[in-house]
Amino acid sequence: MSNFKTFLKSGHAPTLFASFLYFDFTFAIWVLNGAMAPFISESFNLTAAQKGFMVSVPIIAGALMRFPLGLLSQYIGRKSAALVEMALIILALAFGYFFVDTHDEVLAMGVLLGIAGGSFGIALSLGSGWFPPKYKGLAMGIAGAGNSGTVLAVLFAPPLAMKFGWQAVYGLAAFTMLLPMAVMAVFAKEPPDVEHQSLREHIACLFEKDGWAFSLIYVITFGGFIGLANFLPTYFYDQFKVTKVEAGQLTMLATLMGSATRVVGGWLSDRWGGINTLSGVLVFVVITLVVCGTMGDNLALTTLLFMLCFASLGAGNGALFQLVPLRWPLTTAVAGSMIGELGALGGGFIPNAMGQFKQHFGTYFYGFLAFAAVGVGVLLMMRIMQIRWTRTWAEKGGRARSTGTPGSTAATFRQTATKRR
Repeated sequence: MSNFKTFLKSGHAPTLFASFLYFDFTFAIWVLNGAMAPFISESFNLTAAQKGFMVSVPIIAGALMRFPLGLLSQYIGRKSAALVEMALIILALAFGYFFVDTHDEVLAMGVLLGIAGGSFGIALSLGSGWFPPKYKGLAMGIAGAGNSGTVLAVLFAPPLAMKFGWQAVYGLAAFTMLLPMAVMAVFAKEPPDVEHQSLREHIACLFEKDGWAFSLIYVITFGGFIGLANFLPTYFYDQFKVTKVEAGQLTMLATLMGSATRVVGGWLSDRWGGINTLSGVLVFVVITLVVCGTMGDNLALTTLLFMLCFASLGAGNGALFQLVPLRWPLTTAVAGSMIGELGALGGGFIPNAMGQFKQHFGTYFYGFLAFAAVGVGVLLMMRIMQIRWTRTWAEKGGRARSTGTPGSTAATFRQTATKRR
């Protein structure tokens, strides 16, 4: 407890809490269509492939919006960018309540829900910006635990859709956004870790191998989390013939594990190293995905396996973003948004793959197997890349370097890279 108090005193706790709440509510909005997919699919009599595509649209749209919002936050401030985004989300939800009545309009609404998916880089950078490097993993883990918004969506959206109709849920969700907006406006403060740089310097991570390597890892950890979280209500409803509300409750059990372990992943990475933590996570994710695919007739065991899989994915998300501020200490928001954008795009792969395999082969197994195969490839890539990482900007295993200023990590890396060229 004393260590946690020390951690809180080292930064600005109200800003961290505001960042968590902001990410939590925006994440819930982002996955609304996935949470209500059984209702929407039944309304329009969608095929398996159409279900997968509908669920993937908000994921892809949110991924594409992350980098522009992260870049905007570098110029108007992270707090201001968060407030602007939440105002846009309320307008989008109002559109859903008043104007969405057809399948095509649901797809358009999915694009608008993507606005909420752009909050990631802003929330994590804002929440961790007040904290020193040795606590970055824990701070980002706490802010990133806002992906528990998935739990809110799958727990409350199905019963509300059952009672009032799924269109009404958009309108009700609009009012919930007023709470994180008020907390952000009153309690959050812009962190001091701001460096005015040119546009090219801001987007430099786009042209670096490490940026792409981190993105591929994030395809598995976060792409797996958001893709499965959106698809599981449909999977449980179709595969096990549970009710729509029960499908949401079963999904909630899995996603709750992933949200809780994100903090654990950041904490472990501060002590054990982000690279070591990610290695263990990727192995466990691959195993649980393959086994999940073979348990298509056992609801209890499948639910347990998904809980374990999501626990690993959540820890992996926390571990990866312990490494990001070590590699890009001065442009964490932009680097985080770029990695989040490319990584989240991988989340769109899962619902589409599941839907296509189900429609053409009559089983979801090959969808699980395909994603597990990608996980094996990413693990091998990371183990090769980590040799250079631990020689330049991180200690062995991926821990923060114990000496130097916050900017020294990046400076050391640039100097090393220059010498090698």
